[in-house]
Amino acid sequence: MAMDIEGFARRELEKGVAEEEVKRRLAERIAEIKNWSIEKAIRWAEAVLAEVKNAYSKSNYVLDYWKSGIKMGEFGVGSRGKGDFYVHSKIAEVIGKAGASFLSSKDLDDAGVVFRRINGGVYISVAVDGIHSRLSEFPFIAGFHVTRAAMRDVYVMGTEPIAVFSDIHVADDGDVSKIFDHIAGISAVCELAEVPFVAGSTLRIGGDMVIGERMTGCVGCVGVGDFITARKNAKPGDVILLTEGSGGGTIATTAIYYGMHEVVEETLNIDFIRACKAIFKAGIVPKLHAMSDVTNGGIRGDAEEISKVSGCSLVFDVEKIRKIVNPRVLDMLEDLKIDFMGVSIDSLMVICTPEVAEEVRKVVRRAGIKIEEVGYVEKGRGAYIVENGKLKPIKPRFRESAYTPLKKVIGEEEPKDFEEMRKKVDEAVLKAVEKKKRVIEIIRKRSGL
Repeated sequence: MAMDIEGFARRELEKGVAEEEVKRRLAERIAEIKNWSIEKAIRWAEAVLAEVKNAYSKSNYVLDYWKSGIKMGEFGVGSRGKGDFYVHSKIAEVIGKAGASFLSSKDLDDAGVVFRRINGGVYISVAVDGIHSRLSEFPFIAGFHVTRAAMRDVYVMGTEPIAVFSDIHVADDGDVSKIFDHIAGISAVCELAEVPFVAGSTLRIGGDMVIGERMTGCVGCVGVGDFITARKNAKPGDVILLTEGSGGGTIATTAIYYGMHEVVEETLNIDFIRACKAIFKAGIVPKLHAMSDVTNGGIRGDAEEISKVSGCSLVFDVEKIRKIVNPRVLDMLEDLKIDFMGVSIDSLMVICTPEVAEEVRKVVRRAGIKIEEVGYVEKGRGAYIVENGKLKPIKPRFRESAYTPLKKVIGEEEPKDFEEMRKKVDEAVLKAVEKKKRVIEIIRKRSGL
């Protein structure tokens, strides 16, 4: 349980609720969550109200932000679907000139890349992944999978990880041991992959203003390489390879919240990393066109993004993909009626010529990792599957396949007013860019830049 007491107090006051009534409600919730006496909770509530009134009683253009009126959940942000992809595409507009010089968020790739001439040509890739929100009470698993995800994002750019860093936030009443268990999960992957864990930050969520036990944060990874295997480099005539996918944070979450805890162990491996290491060691990276991991909305989401940035069409054999999913994971997904094409299975996707594909298969299989050819790239646009001999288009849903009981209640359907919401999101982007330009101009004038 967690509660943003600052947000609660602000919203109640804005609605016109009397201050004494807000203080009473606030004190009751604080006393309940923190198991305090009502007297102590009242003093806390009074201090919260004082801070909120001081903070929001005045207006300042730097402190204010334009309100779109669109909530994160209703637009699908973070849900690995249409709304989420749209917001990420707009982020690039806000970043503008500050974006990565070689690959940035506008390229819809797994990591950003800059080029720096150090002893020749070297590409530096940087990726950061957030802890799966439903793994707050399972710190080790959260740390393990977010670290593996960050490393994957660096590897699929054609670069090798050289350092990992983390940022951990635990709410005020969270047990300190969460930090250690989480770090153990992060460092387990680092030790297995032989990548140093170099830095981190540990803070409380919202300081004193968020009470409860929630944990969140992220892990980042930095990589270097001489070649880049960006998604946009996929070409007609290429074939698509996938390694066996056992899932990561998403599949672990499914297993936990459906009471199938034994499946969680299937996700504890570094097979993706081992497959990449084998490809790198064999010197095949320069021959590859693109690599990716099957995460963002599953094959549905990743295929759509790759098609968009490459200008090509991707075609998959659905039965071949089914065979490349870990059998225990696939059984769980099918038993729960979860679309394995629309959920993160964490496979390594390699896109290259048929001749190079044979080399890739040999070295990856020699490393003990299952890998198969599951599709091809051709001229055109969009993503398709061949099922029962018929070619069918596939699209990402509004949200990733519902993989917990609560997500099934929320559903995957696109809101009827999505286009109207998108216009308001576009306006929010413009307002953010305007504000950035104004601040930059003021600072430049002040500094004589």
